[in-house]
Amino acid sequence: MSDLTNRISTNPEQCGGRPCIRGMRIRVIDILDLLAAGLTAEQILAEMPDLEMEDIQAALQYAARSLDHPVLAA
Repeated sequence: MSDLTNRISTNPEQCGGRPCIRGMRIRVIDILDLLAAGLTAEQILAEMPDLEMEDIQAALQYAARSLDHPVLAA
């Protein structure tokens, strides 16, 4: 799997510093919420024509990497 996370940007002056797609005001969480609601990638692309399939894949990759951290037990 190629690293698509270079499509994710964060800017404290935009969207409260939340991760966005390629500097647009489309947040990673927006894409994840739509997928969780049952929309397909094709439906999301139809609703948001500025997105590309790689952007959706990047959002998923970003979320997976954000959740993959060790938990230390005492």
